[in-house]
Amino acid sequence: MRIISGKFKGKKILQPKDKETRPLKDLAKESIFNIINHSNKFKINIENSIILDLFAGVGSFGLECLSRGAKHVTFVENYNGVLPILKSNLNNLNMREKYEIIEEDLLSNYFLKKIQLKFNIIFLDPPYKEKRLSNIIDDIFQEKILNKDGVIIVHRHKKENDEFSKKFRILDEKKYGVSKIIFGNLN
Repeated sequence: MRIISGKFKGKKILQPKDKETRPLKDLAKESIFNIINHSNKFKINIENSIILDLFAGVGSFGLECLSRGAKHVTFVENYNGVLPILKSNLNNLNMREKYEIIEEDLLSNYFLKKIQLKFNIIFLDPPYKEKRLSNIIDDIFQEKILNKDGVIIVHRHKKENDEFSKKFRILDEKKYGVSKIIFGNLN
């Protein structure tokens, strides 16, 4: 797996050896960025955006954003089996001032209350078995951390039928291999 485009195009992304982490595949990642760049359903420019990467894993999405000129990326991950890999991937970019890592379980803590930034993109890539997406989206709404014109991108298994918060409005949905990518915003 590599960074697809931008300043660090071609740079290798380290991956875990265990089966607990499911990194975002290059095809799905490339498709997400094509939609971000060319969609007429929302207007987001990665360059100079502020990004929140929830369940960041090895950081594939956020690393791609940094490579494409994002102003800042906040990575949230708490799985000890992948945190050292995420940190190595970020250290390899040598851009310490452009990111932060929050080592919290966003399902059991109310860390969103502590976040002072407003985000242009919130990328949500929970384990496929996770069913509490509605709670997370409600918290994002409650804490007002998504910019008015911002977008939430959710990565799920294509067979997953999630129930989303009524505050979440789906703008687009695409399937790639086993992945389903949902683009939405908040009402």
